[in-house]
Amino acid sequence: MIRFILVMLFTLALDRYSKFIIMNKMTEGQSIPVWNKVFHLTYIQNPGAAFGLLAGKTWFFIMITTLVLLAMVLGWRWIQKAGPLYHWALGLVAGGALGNLIDRLLYTRVIDFLDFRIWPVFNLADTAICIGVGLILLDAFKDLRRVR
Repeated sequence: MIRFILVMLFTLALDRYSKFIIMNKMTEGQSIPVWNKVFHLTYIQNPGAAFGLLAGKTWFFIMITTLVLLAMVLGWRWIQKAGPLYHWALGLVAGGALGNLIDRLLYTRVIDFLDFRIWPVFNLADTAICIGVGLILLDAFKDLRRVR
């Protein structure tokens, strides 16, 4: 269980620190090539979800994120009994969700900066959420294969 909490806190801290650096060292809209035409640091403030979907629906995202985090609190017993992969996965999801929730509460937008030029700009919280969900799906598929 401590693994879940540590992963969540580390994910949240890394996300908040990275956004702090971007917001204090760059101007909104600025783009710095790290690997020209492949990867840039591009500071934007996203008013929506992934790909800018549902722009301006801040309260909707706050409500959904709060419900997901509340479900984790209510499922605390289940999380304690889950294996290490689920602790990692849920810690990543919770830490990422908290990072973006803080942005929405403070700025009504999410701070994004990872720009691979072939994909919309995103942040470390988004990355953690995607990896966490991927680990959950991977574990679920492994369980399905065991049942067959």
